[in-house]
Amino acid sequence: MRLARVATAKGIFTGEYDDGVVYTEGDDKAYTIGEDAELMAPCDPDAIFCTGRNFGAKIEQMGEGDLPDRPDWFIKPPHALHPPNQPIEYPEWVSSFTYAGELAAVIGERCHDLTVGEVDDALRGYTILNDLDAYDQDRRTARKTFDGSAPLGPWIETDVDLDGMAMETVISGEQRQSATTDEMLFSPPEIVAFLSERYTFRPGDVISFGSPANPGLLEPGDTIEITYEGVGTLRNEIVASRNA
Repeated sequence: MRLARVATAKGIFTGEYDDGVVYTEGDDKAYTIGEDAELMAPCDPDAIFCTGRNFGAKIEQMGEGDLPDRPDWFIKPPHALHPPNQPIEYPEWVSSFTYAGELAAVIGERCHDLTVGEVDDALRGYTILNDLDAYDQDRRTARKTFDGSAPLGPWIETDVDLDGMAMETVISGEQRQSATTDEMLFSPPEIVAFLSERYTFRPGDVISFGSPANPGLLEPGDTIEITYEGVGTLRNEIVASRNA
């Protein structure tokens, strides 16, 4: 099942997505995307927990040192959230702006200190995150936590097979990233369980699982398409800043 959040003239609703139509729970109505509704980010997180250095090929490519012996992470705040399909403004204070296509889980219930075996029951499902990075800025907080730095969507897929899941990132028709989940150093359940020792997750919180090799530069006019097999495709276009 695909769960989507939509903005309509009557408000924001959540429902089941099927072939361009969202059947909502709040007002028991069907909304057509692009006609009487627009997709929003599929959840409303209190925090977005992002895993770094989870693909060996990327660590080697970026010169990030030895392989980690435990998950490495950072946190994006709620104002980093950005919806699918909506333009992303190229920040006027950035000269090197990069993408990173990541699988992400969405928490379904308040939980803490999970075992790996308990993770599946605590999740609402999986979606896709683009870990946008103001690469020329100093340190992770400046680089990764600005407004709109976490495009998320297009929906939450509740029925996912993580084994060997293929992904690709395509920029303006050119494939830039290609990998499978088997290349992750730590599996999604392992990462969620590890972080749950330290944080109490709330419904809607997001945990992403790192980017494969070949994150790269973006320019105004670029279209980003990040696809994870069995989940969907997150699409956005880069546009020039209105203040540029």
